[in-house]
Amino acid sequence: MVSPQQILGPEGPLARHIRGFSVRPQQQAMATAVAAAIDDATTLIAEAGTGTGKTFAYLVPALLAGRRVIVSTGTRTLQDQLYHRDLPALAAAMGMPARTALLKGRANYLCLYRLDLALMQGRLRSRALVADLEAVRGWSGRTRSGDIAEVTDVAEDSPIWPLVTSTVDNCLGQECPAYGDCHVLRARRRAQEADLVVINHHLLFADMALKEDGFGDLLPSADAYVLDEAHQLPDIATAFFGVTLTGRQLQELARDARNEHLQGAGGLADLPACLEGLDKAVQDFRLTLGAGQQRLAWQRIKDKPEVAAALSVVGERLGEVGGWLEQAASRSRGLDNCWRRAAAFVERLELLGGDGDEQHVQWLDVHRRGFALHLTPLEIAAGFQARMGERRAAWIFTSATLAVGEGFGHFAKRLGIEDAVTLRLDSPFDFASHALLYVPSALPDPMDPGYTAALVEAALPITDVCRGGVFMLFTSHRALREAAELLRPRMARPLLVQGDAPRAELLDRFRAAGDAVLLGTGSFWEGVDVRGPALSCVVIDKLPFASPADPVLQARIDSMRRTGGNPFMDHQLPAAVVSLKQGVGRLIRDVEDRGVMMLCDPRLYDKAYGRLFLASLPPMERTREWARVRAFLQAGPECPAVDHEGNRNAESGRL
Repeated sequence: MVSPQQILGPEGPLARHIRGFSVRPQQQAMATAVAAAIDDATTLIAEAGTGTGKTFAYLVPALLAGRRVIVSTGTRTLQDQLYHRDLPALAAAMGMPARTALLKGRANYLCLYRLDLALMQGRLRSRALVADLEAVRGWSGRTRSGDIAEVTDVAEDSPIWPLVTSTVDNCLGQECPAYGDCHVLRARRRAQEADLVVINHHLLFADMALKEDGFGDLLPSADAYVLDEAHQLPDIATAFFGVTLTGRQLQELARDARNEHLQGAGGLADLPACLEGLDKAVQDFRLTLGAGQQRLAWQRIKDKPEVAAALSVVGERLGEVGGWLEQAASRSRGLDNCWRRAAAFVERLELLGGDGDEQHVQWLDVHRRGFALHLTPLEIAAGFQARMGERRAAWIFTSATLAVGEGFGHFAKRLGIEDAVTLRLDSPFDFASHALLYVPSALPDPMDPGYTAALVEAALPITDVCRGGVFMLFTSHRALREAAELLRPRMARPLLVQGDAPRAELLDRFRAAGDAVLLGTGSFWEGVDVRGPALSCVVIDKLPFASPADPVLQARIDSMRRTGGNPFMDHQLPAAVVSLKQGVGRLIRDVEDRGVMMLCDPRLYDKAYGRLFLASLPPMERTREWARVRAFLQAGPECPAVDHEGNRNAESGRL
């Protein structure tokens, strides 16, 4: 039988048939470990540095195994890439037609019943929404999969999508008039028949935690689970094993009850005032939480008179809606579903607004226009292990960032994994020659009020000399906004700032410009792939320690202290190391890439724990001298550069 090493070797079919394929010993080593884990039904934790080719390293043994494999990813982007690009290329090169399936969460599929409901209502608040609905209607007659990712002329964040897709709450299941043509049901049937199914982590945990009614299990049984981007798993598991109720869910309940009533030939005069009352109560409760976005510990605010009174009104109005729906439920399947949702929300609201316990933290996530009440478990290891135990199979956890230093203890402990085989593979890219780590020597303490201004001054010389583009990654939105205001009047290059446009649009403009400066936080630290000289420098403002003011982290710290643990060493420090590795991973994305990694936090050298951060990074040359950085950048390949006028020269390619 052919081995993964042969498939991935110099004489293998991939080398012969896939353009640009290169043989990498790290890739072969990982494929061997994955094959052994599948054969022996054991657990493998594998960190594969950038450029290892870990996707092929697990897909090849998965295809060769002759068993059912579920591959789970952290993002829908990678999910689509695996299914639509990587798997077909591998199957063709290997001459192994495989039964594969792509399965996403239900909100990614058109709901025919809700589309009909939206078309019949015909009351949309803008012409743009009407145009979006017409685009969806036209596409609905052509699609076979119902995957809304096919609709490229409607924005991902269009308000039309919640109206034409279903959720766990509003799905009618087998009672739906369109059940026989349901795209979700068909996708799940295809998954049940496939040998390899590509899903995402949210769907994996939905299957573990929710076990939705009406469709049976979400996922087929499997002999092996491969979890890519596994560093995201602990946080996603924490969210799914908790309880949440959002203002949007309550308002959608009122909207759906109203629409179902009208569809059933009910009159406007028959609608109870409590539907509008629930909408208003939700809005009033949001106003008591203050302006802006924030995360608040529930225990700190629940006894404030205005908060307690507003939440009480929400409960009263929700109860009134539930009472009306109980009487109306027999009139239609949709109203019956709304009644059941209202009853579930009443129970959830009582739980979330109660006194809680030491194993959970109650907190509020406050958005610009909405809110979410959460009851979050402080530890999910036991729950995750129980669900792993229910699925006796091989479990492969992989990512470019799992280890802290040389060890995997932090990751394994959070998920309760014991007796795993571990493998740490360095990147095959030549970081020693192609990358330079620069830690400026004259920056103040990160807590200093003038720190961001000092950082901008230290980074400006980089933007003057660097011929390619620059990422500036921040650990907070406040620092990002301050830096943007300081840079705007002094920047000749294109300046792109997170929040000014959608993330995908900013990245497209960054790649096209070739020498832009992009300021980002949060989502720009990972999952961003800019190859070539368009990204020649990454600036990181601080070591990415999570804010101790975060209610979940603070509760976890308190819990660890109660049990005699060391929160900083056992949780905060290793979590920050993994986050930093994600940010650093934006710099070198291909074998020819070359650039400077500027880490601006003096704690890397001033604090003993800084050594752990440095030891976890790729083996780059390090310097604290600007002259060495300038020489490195000036020795690089020619790239588009900026002139003093900030204009592009048509012949030279300058901006």
